[in-house]
Amino acid sequence: MINKNKAAISYFIADLHLTQNRPDISACFFRFLETDAIKAEKLYILGDLFEAWVGDDDDSPYLRDVAQALSKLSETGTDIYYIHGNRDFLIGTRYAKQASMTLLPEVDTIDLYGQHVVIMHGDTLCTRDVAYQAFRKKSRSWWWQGIVKSLPLFIRKKMAADYRKRSAEATAMKSQEIMDVTKTEVIKCLELYQSQLLIHGHTHRPAVHDIKANGKKAQRIVLGDWYEQGAWLKATPDSIELLNKPLQHS
Repeated sequence: MINKNKAAISYFIADLHLTQNRPDISACFFRFLETDAIKAEKLYILGDLFEAWVGDDDDSPYLRDVAQALSKLSETGTDIYYIHGNRDFLIGTRYAKQASMTLLPEVDTIDLYGQHVVIMHGDTLCTRDVAYQAFRKKSRSWWWQGIVKSLPLFIRKKMAADYRKRSAEATAMKSQEIMDVTKTEVIKCLELYQSQLLIHGHTHRPAVHDIKANGKKAQRIVLGDWYEQGAWLKATPDSIELLNKPLQHS
């Protein structure tokens, strides 16, 4: 039975990097859907729900379980929205439908209880990471994605594993400053969309930053990753706060 009598609550999550190899994160995510998100009217997933995504034709039981959990939440009346991350930008309409998620553009604006808010994954804000931005531009092109999707599934899985390894090695060599957002890019984004609040993930540095944009006070809220804890942003008409919950290790 669909229950549209949800509380005026919206949740925002990002950077869960779900993988079968981290059952503790998966368990925390499923608990979050069943105990917290089920009370909310909206759930926004701002990218990197998965550690990697090689195509909607990957029909593994684990991915089906995640889709089923999200679809079950949707059936209770919670609307689920998704913005692609840098790890799962190949998620397509097939899986989105299976998980009952609405795919959003890489930058979107929403009305959050009367406040005009910009939401995004956040990787486009890290303009000082020139090597990554070059790869991002190539990997979002229709021709690159067409070539990759035409490869057999087992080759795509190997490519994803190789990329994750190279990415980890490259990240270890980069400074924290390079991997963080460029402040002028944040201001430009807020001013482009005439907003005083930006919510994003990607950098794994949960915090509320007070800044100035459009000649007024503004804020940038960074969502936490789920490597060591569950992390989400809870928004109501009266408050907005970053919350976290410890993972339960077996």
